[in-house]
Amino acid sequence: MKKLFAMLLTLALSLSLLAGCGSAPSESAAPSDNAAPSEAAPAGDASPESGKKLQVGIVQVMEHPSLDQIRTSFLDEMARLGYGDDKVDYDYQNASGDTSNLNTICQKFAGDQKDLIVAIATPSAQAAASNAPEIPLVFSAVTDPVAAKLVADPDKPDGIITGTSDAIPVDQVFALMQQLTPGVETVGMLYNLGEVNSVSVIEEAKAYCDANNLKYVEANVTNSGEVQQAAQALAGKCQALYSPIDNTVATAMPALAEVAKAAKIPVYVGADSMVIDGGLATIGVNYVQLGNQTAAMAVKVLEGTPVSEIPVETLTNFATVVNTTTAEAIGVTIPDDLLATAQVVE
Repeated sequence: MKKLFAMLLTLALSLSLLAGCGSAPSESAAPSDNAAPSEAAPAGDASPESGKKLQVGIVQVMEHPSLDQIRTSFLDEMARLGYGDDKVDYDYQNASGDTSNLNTICQKFAGDQKDLIVAIATPSAQAAASNAPEIPLVFSAVTDPVAAKLVADPDKPDGIITGTSDAIPVDQVFALMQQLTPGVETVGMLYNLGEVNSVSVIEEAKAYCDANNLKYVEANVTNSGEVQQAAQALAGKCQALYSPIDNTVATAMPALAEVAKAAKIPVYVGADSMVIDGGLATIGVNYVQLGNQTAAMAVKVLEGTPVSEIPVETLTNFATVVNTTTAEAIGVTIPDDLLATAQVVE
């Protein structure tokens, strides 16, 4: 009997030990690092209650007025929306126009496990997407996100990338060219062939020229130091110059403007900052508004809205911007009705 009791006691103890090794999850188990990015918890869950600040990396390909304006307005709007420095650590990095710098910056953001990357301009966004693919990305001022291979469908992003586009109405810019300088027969196109955003717009410009009996010549640059010489080469072959929202050309816009003034020909551009720096005119986006719109999208991502529910946004309100000092210098008269409605730069 005692032997039977001992056997039963041993069996009971064995069953108890087996139950203790069951599959119920431990309360202290850490989440897997291999979860798909789209399934990750909202970044906002790590913030105020936990006492941890959100970590947001901002990468900008280079400094020039339009891109700087986007960054400044983005940060101002983030603060207004409740995501100021008290809640978010913003890590701003400028690549100074160097692709290798862009890659290094974005690799560091990946290593730092930022909650979000905000990439200003197409090269910045492409570097972030390539070097930090696990981190949600909100881009700004990407003219053609499909051509840049950031999204396949702007209306329904299928990854963790979305943002704002600064696509401009190329046909309207060229219509403005024909209104202000009707004698233009050949347009000189100046851009960096390495910038996908520029190539996309230039293709539209060429199509417009082909459809409207305008000739065109072109010059490509790889860095801002080449812009002046390229402009001089074009100036004798055309009656107007055109440059899209090209980051390389924008940084050297004052030099381009001086060449054009000396040749007495207009420069039509893709950004208001390029008009401020001496271009004659553009029809383009408001970069303060673009920065604000980018901030609103970033907040949605930080608060856990699936990126697939945040379509790429393109501004549809365009402004005509003219530089009257440049107009006077090259002998172009701006009609009074246009001056009455345009943003005038002196």
